[in-house]
Amino acid sequence: MKKTPLHAIHESLGAKMAAFAGYEMPISYQGITEEHLCVREKVGIFDVSHMGEFIIRGDHAFDLIQKVSCNDIARLSPGKALYTCLMNREGGIVDDMLVYQLSEQAFMLVVNGANIEKDWDWIQQFKPASDIEVIDISDRSALLAVQGPKAAHCLQSLTDMDLHNMKYYTFERGIFAGIENVIVSATGYTGSGGFEVYFDNKHAVAIWQAIMEAGAAYGIQAIGLGARDTLRLEKGYCLYGNDINDTTSPLEAGLGWLTRLNSDFIGKEVLVRQKEEGLTRKLIGFELLDRGIARHGYPILDMEGGVIGEVTSGTKGPSVQKAIGMGYVAIDFVKPETMIQIQVRKKMIAAKVVKMPFI
Repeated sequence: MKKTPLHAIHESLGAKMAAFAGYEMPISYQGITEEHLCVREKVGIFDVSHMGEFIIRGDHAFDLIQKVSCNDIARLSPGKALYTCLMNREGGIVDDMLVYQLSEQAFMLVVNGANIEKDWDWIQQFKPASDIEVIDISDRSALLAVQGPKAAHCLQSLTDMDLHNMKYYTFERGIFAGIENVIVSATGYTGSGGFEVYFDNKHAVAIWQAIMEAGAAYGIQAIGLGARDTLRLEKGYCLYGNDINDTTSPLEAGLGWLTRLNSDFIGKEVLVRQKEEGLTRKLIGFELLDRGIARHGYPILDMEGGVIGEVTSGTKGPSVQKAIGMGYVAIDFVKPETMIQIQVRKKMIAAKVVKMPFI
């Protein structure tokens, strides 16, 4: 089991640890609800160094990324990032990822930690024979997410980068906490605003400590992956392996907004056909009307008891104070306010389809 460079700090803080993406990761420190609300109301820091990073550079770097992903990489310019999906030939999602344009011919892909080897092998199949480098820097890269409405206030004293005016999905590279060549990105996975900070592993402890010291006045707390999951679910953000995978298309997952059908990419013809013929299922959000929690894999039924789909994610949202979830259902049941049932063990729990995000 791998450990991030901050493993000793997590243990010293009394974190509850568990296996995740091949790493031993902090699930919670003070409790998921407290940590969740801290991010929504103040600021929290996450160690997400298990994520993977690839550098792609050279004359054909743009062409390679454009071919394997469904979003339009032409929308990028140096200093900007975008969200996209790696696609397979069947129109399914190999992974979801961020693409950062570092320079005219250099990009950084940020992929899910559990998919590093899988994504690497897939991209290599389409790499041109020359004029391009693909480099896996995952093992030497650390990543901290500092999220919440006080994030810019917390971090601004550590850098000359203008964090208060950094636009969403842009980034800068510069000096941070006295360390050179740090990327600070106005991105995140919580829906509460904030930044992601990329740097060399060897600086992990120093940067963590600097952020915690700078954030003390703003109530910063260390936040585990448990609250990361409840935060992203309240915002309707997909989790790879739960809500999206190799068998789900971006259109089915409600990610049509990042899917360009006016140029060629792997699996495009499947998506074109889905759009022309109409989807047979789609990812929906739902709210439970009776007591209970929907979990991944639970059946979704219509009001007559017929199975119409399956839960992909579910929790009680600490901010919304409701049991919420996501799942794929037959296309006739996707309209908001449609009544459905969730089978929780042997019990049927009434629920209704609601528009996402939940908050």
